[in-house]
Amino acid sequence: MNAEPADQIRLLDVQDLDVRLQQLRYKKRSLPEHAEIESLTKDLTQLRDLHVAATTEESDCAREQTKAEQDVDQVRQRAARDQKRLDSGAVTSPKDLENLQREITSLAKRQGDLEDVVLEVMERRESAQERAGELAERLSSVQAKADDATSRRDAAAAAIDADVSSAAKEREVVAGSIPADLLKLYDKLREKEGGVGAAKLFQRRCEGCRLELNITELNEVRAAAADSVVRCENCRRILVRTSESGL
Repeated sequence: MNAEPADQIRLLDVQDLDVRLQQLRYKKRSLPEHAEIESLTKDLTQLRDLHVAATTEESDCAREQTKAEQDVDQVRQRAARDQKRLDSGAVTSPKDLENLQREITSLAKRQGDLEDVVLEVMERRESAQERAGELAERLSSVQAKADDATSRRDAAAAAIDADVSSAAKEREVVAGSIPADLLKLYDKLREKEGGVGAAKLFQRRCEGCRLELNITELNEVRAAAADSVVRCENCRRILVRTSESGL
């Protein structure tokens, strides 16, 4: 393949722009905010689960407390009725009086036990409420950090996207001035060789593979016509000759 020396040199400009684009895209993928957001998102998920568990426990305790208070009220009302019967003098049989007094005593004990249950449930409910409150505050704090990290990431990504757009437009202009067959070969090699399809021959060294050409290879490059597209024998990339090639 043949191409004017100026076209081959412009190929190095395209290569520089492609490297620039590759670096910008890597920079966007590697923004530190990505890892920060991922970590904060995991924290938020864990905190939300804990908060749901705490609020669910508080709700369960609330129902349990209501039921226990109803049980206490029922026992209290029954004891009050029995006490009223006892005080009225309507019960005159010694055996019935004894049974009534025994039931009142039993109801008093039952009421005391149920009131203890109410207190225990209230303590658990209060503890769950405190945990839910603390978790809500932590959720708010972590969410604020996540929102801030997201804003910083989006701003950094937007700046990179602007640089990518500018470099892509410049590449389009430069590439448009290069013969189609030369550009096609370059693109094919670039895809195959890790993003580098053309390299400068600098001081007898290929800047693509960083290997110095041996004397035989140098003589072949020296003998090649100026418009001949030469390739590095080691990495097979397009080898562009300049005044700094050391030939």
